[in-house]
Formats: sequence, structure tokens, C-alpha cells
Amino acid sequence: MITARWVRTLSGASAMALMLAAPAAFAQNNQLKQVDANVVGEQTVFTVDLKSPLAQKPVDFTTQNPSKIAIDFFDTGFVGGRAQYEYAGKLLKSANVMQIGDRTRVVLNLSRNATYRTEIRGTQYVVLMDNVTQSATAAAPTFAPSPTVTAAVAANRPSVRNIDFRRAGESAGRVVVDLSSRDTGINIQQQGQNLVVDFMGTSLPADLRRRFDVTDFGTPVQGLRANDANGSARLIIEPRGNWEYSSYQTDTQFVVEVRPVKNDPNKLIAGQGYRGERLSLNFQNIDIRSLLQVFADFTNLNIITSDTVQGNLTLRLKDVPWDQALQIVMDSKGLASRRNGNVLWVAPKAELATKEKLELESMQQINELEPIRSQVFQLNYQRADDVRRMLLGLPVAGSGGGAAPAGGAAGAASVTRMLSKRGSLTADPRTNQLFVSDIGSKLEEVQGFLQKIDIPVRQVIIEARIVEASDTFSRNLGVKLGFALPRSGSAIGNSYQNVASPFTADSKWTNAPALSLPAAAINGVDPASVAFSIFNAGAGRFLDLEISALEADGKGKIISSPRVVTANNIKALIEQGTELPYQSATSSGATSIQFRKANLKLEVTPQITPEGNVLLDVDVNKDSVGIQTVNGFAIDTKHVQTQVLVDNGGTVVIGGIYSQDESNNVNKVPFLGDIPVIGNLFKNNAKVNNRTELLVFLTPRILNDNVSLK
Repeated sequence: MITARWVRTLSGASAMALMLAAPAAFAQNNQLKQVDANVVGEQTVFTVDLKSPLAQKPVDFTTQNPSKIAIDFFDTGFVGGRAQYEYAGKLLKSANVMQIGDRTRVVLNLSRNATYRTEIRGTQYVVLMDNVTQSATAAAPTFAPSPTVTAAVAANRPSVRNIDFRRAGESAGRVVVDLSSRDTGINIQQQGQNLVVDFMGTSLPADLRRRFDVTDFGTPVQGLRANDANGSARLIIEPRGNWEYSSYQTDTQFVVEVRPVKNDPNKLIAGQGYRGERLSLNFQNIDIRSLLQVFADFTNLNIITSDTVQGNLTLRLKDVPWDQALQIVMDSKGLASRRNGNVLWVAPKAELATKEKLELESMQQINELEPIRSQVFQLNYQRADDVRRMLLGLPVAGSGGGAAPAGGAAGAASVTRMLSKRGSLTADPRTNQLFVSDIGSKLEEVQGFLQKIDIPVRQVIIEARIVEASDTFSRNLGVKLGFALPRSGSAIGNSYQNVASPFTADSKWTNAPALSLPAAAINGVDPASVAFSIFNAGAGRFLDLEISALEADGKGKIISSPRVVTANNIKALIEQGTELPYQSATSSGATSIQFRKANLKLEVTPQITPEGNVLLDVDVNKDSVGIQTVNGFAIDTKHVQTQVLVDNGGTVVIGGIYSQDESNNVNKVPFLGDIPVIGNLFKNNAKVNNRTELLVFLTPRILNDNVSLK
């Protein structure tokens, strides 16, 4: 690394040195001389003058938030090393030119996103940006597009063709995204610990909508997640540890490189929020005003110093961000600063506080004397009374347990009055208008507030499927066994009588069988039976045998599918069922009739996440009328309550219950029932095997403006 040392001698300073870090020296074949910007008609023309014609076409890419256009000139240097140009135009605000290694990057800072094209004119590289956005066409009836038109539009959309990950030098992770068009709008920003890259208006193939685990590469990147977000492709990069990143685009390839940051123990650590270029300072007894002049020369800022800033300072700082070094200097002398554009005012803290207090008191007096103006605001999606309560700092119905307001105002109750003390407003529920009277600045705040909240709320359709399946099996086997003897005085073959025992309690004959273990009925159906008799003519006796059997096999399935449509963050409820009456005692001792519900109910609150998924707070009930008791009907209850994150259009099983009832009951005569084979004549058997299963499915779908519920 080649560094330049800047040593300056100031009056009253015994010794001082200022060291500035400079980029490594490279030999370039071309040089960027100057840049210029002009407004020609409805276009802003930005011109880059080069020393010689370009041997390689520059690479350009854009970011959406903030709006920027970046252009990389390869094998090209810049005489100034780094410079900033202020234009303050309606579209082009400023331009930054900096040399990075053997290439020079030009960054155009825009006030909004704009379409542009580039041209090469000899030794000039020209960027032509449109100043006027496309005007909205006259309102016309809209119709849902046909499948053919929808397919044609989808086919013409740019898409992500491939996502690749590689390991670069110094343990860096390189993410390479192959796009179908080089004109794709790209926005990259850091959100928490992750990097989020949005490819605006770009489709993502289904095979790429997944998570990529790249832990084994040994880089700061642990994984990648690709999904759809509001019609655009989104790539979430998950780095860990201390890292930094850079991004660039070459034709249709967009590259993000994440590198680990190695901390040098000899360097001071930059404080939180300091991002300035690093410098080193070593001064002995330097005047504070001269030191501030050093900062002005280094940063190209216009620094204004108050007359009360006095004193000398001795310091030694090595490789510190300039904004952190300036803060250290001001803190050591009890100073503070206020920045306005590229002008920095430095004064004692008490002096700045006094000045700001006077300014605030002056503004307050102006507000108290400023004339009151009135303005009418037409609301389209919010209720006027709900907005009135928010502007006055009153609780909104729905935020404290009341009915939720239309358009998702629930939970948006304001706790601070937005109007001034002199302001007032009235809501007209018939026309849904707000009449606001206040000073001009407050009216502008109200208008900006209404533009943010008075917007159409996205809607979600939630469909639940409750599946109850049953598989039942029962089998009963039984026998009856009896003996027969001739009646007294009767000849053999005439009249016979079944007896349970030749010795009865009353010495009388009975018709009951000697052994009765028949099969029981199932579901009210009597079993089938077969009987036969064995006659012994010599003994004059009969042996009667009756076998009964019944088998039942049943399969059943009940599917309940409630559906409901609701707005984002608004609770929805749909139910259907029966209310059962029952008697209840009152405090006076009298009885009254009350009702209890046995119904199917779906209660859900959806929340659409920024990634396009749906977070659901869901409560599902499936109650039915059970058996009748002395106090009324029992209620069979099936209930699940949970919170779950589901993909748009995806289906998830949020609960399930599986039960099995298996039994085998045997009634038999002791000892006789245990005899092999013959023992079956002295017992009956009842076998039951019942299985039931309950599953609850949930499917949310985000409704688009051109999609209707069918």
C-alpha cells in the first residue's frame, strides 16, 4: 500500500503531521477529465469527458432506494482521485466521482427513479435521463385480463435465470445472479443482519424459490433465500460475523461480494455510526481554530467557527474516521456542531442551545400569530370519524376492543395530538370528509399523514378444511345350549320341555336354556342365528344348540370447509351450527332457558409480511351435538388455536388428532370355556376396533386488484 503523507506547519505549533490514506497506484490507459450536466428540453444530459475513446464499454446499474445510477469505467483513472459535484436539479441532485483501484466509478444521485439511456460520442460518454415521468392516462373501466393476456405479459417480464455462489479470495463469498435483461432495476440494502436484494418487476422461476445452504464454503455468508415479494424477485443474503460488501453489474450478471473484516489491533475502532474516510492526526499544542481548518481542507466542507471558540489542543489519532475524530475534538473542548448542506457551524454547546431555544420560541410566537386556514380532505378508504380521533389523540374504535374500523385503522390509535393548540377539525360521516382549520404547516402535516394511511388495504382469503375420518369394526359371536325331556305321562316323541336343570327351586319345569351366551346386537341390529338339535331315542332326550353371530364394518369421512375474506390485520369470523337450550338457575331460585352453541367456527386475523407471506392468528372450532344426558345434550368439541406463517397460496396442517379404540371381550363358563374347541360352546366373544382421525388444513391467498372470489 502506497500512502501519501501531508505535513503542514502552522503558526504556534511546535510539530504536527497529517497522514492521509490514498488508494494504491495503478497505471491506467485512459483518464477521466471532467463531468458536466445540462437540462435539454425534457431530459437531463450528463456528460463524462475522457482523455481518449473508450476501449471497453462501461458497466452501469441502478438502485431504487435511494435512487442512484452507478457507472464503472474500467482501466480508467481520475486525476482528482475523488470529487463531489452539486447540481441541485429537479432530477439530478449531485454526482460523486471516485477512483477505485484501476477503475473509476461515477455515481449519479437522483431525486427519484427515472428511465435513462447511454451513448458513446467519441471521447464522451453521455447519460440521457428523462425529467418527466409518464403521465397517468384517463380513468377507464378495468377488466380482469384473460388467461392468454396474462400469460403473454408474464412471458415478456424479465426473469432471474440462475443464482450461483462461489468462494472468492480472502474468504469472500460471491453471489452471482444471472438476469434475462441488463435493464433490470436493482435495489440492495442492509436489513438487520441480512442483505436484501430486490430485482424490480422480475419473475423468479419456481425451482429457484428456496433456501441455499452455503455454510460449507467457509465464507461470512451462511445461506441464501430466494422468493417472490409483491411481483418482484427478492434475494436475502445471510452473512454472519463482521463483514462488508460490494456490488456491481456486468451486462446481465449482478454480483454481490461479501468479505470478512479483519480488525487491526493497532487501529482505533470506529464508533457506531461513523462512516467517514480515515485519517491520522499528530499535533502538539495546536490552536483549535487551525485544527478545524485542517478538517475543512480534508473534507471539503465549509466550516464556520464561532468567535467564542478558543484554546489549544494536543492530540494523536491514528487511522480514525474523520467524523469520529471531529467529534472527539469537539467533545474535548465542549463544542457542538450543526450541519446545513456542506456548511458546518461549530460553537460551544451552551451557545448553540441558547440560539436554538430562541429560534424555537420565535417559531412558537409566529405559530400563535400565523393566520388560520381551512382545508377539506376527502377520504376514500378510511372512515372520517376514525381519522378525526387519531388526529386529536383519542383512542380509535377497534384499538381497545371495540369494532374494528374499515380499512385497517384498528391498532393505529394516536396518542399525540397532531394539530396545534389553535387547530380544530370536524368529520362529516355522510360524505366521509374532514374539515380541518389550522396553520399552514400543520395542514401540510395532516395532508402527508392522510396520504400514508388513506390507501387501499390488501385483502386475504382464508380457507380451512376440517377432515374427520373414521374406520370402525365390530364382531360378536355367541351360543345357546339346552336339553329337552319328555313331559310326564307323555310318550317319547310327543311333548318335550327344555330344562335348565332337573332340579329347580320350585320343582317345576322351565323353558329357559341350560346355557345362554348369545351374541349382542350392534347399532340396533340383531345378530343372525342358526340352531339344530340332537335326539337320543333310547334315552328319550334332546340336545339343542343355537349359534349367533354379527359383524359390522363402517367407514366414514366428514369434510367441513369454511372460507372468509378479510382485510390485512383485521379479524374475521364465520360460523354455522346449532344452539342447544338448557335450563339454568337464577339467583332468585327460578329457572331460565339459556343456549349453548354447537357450531363450526373459523376466527382468523391475517398479517401480510414484506416477503409476501401471510402470518395467521387462527382459532378453529368444530363442535357437534353429542349424547343426551339427564341435564340435556352433551357437546362434542374439537378446537385448535395457533399462530402460523404460511406462503401465499400454500397449505399447512395446523393440527391433527388420531385415536384408536381396540377391545376384545369374552364371557364364558369357568373351566368348560377353557376346553379346546369344545370350549367355544360355553362362551361368547365381542371384538371392537375403531379408529378416528381429525386433520385441520389452512390455505391463505392474497387477493390482487384484478382477482375476484369465485
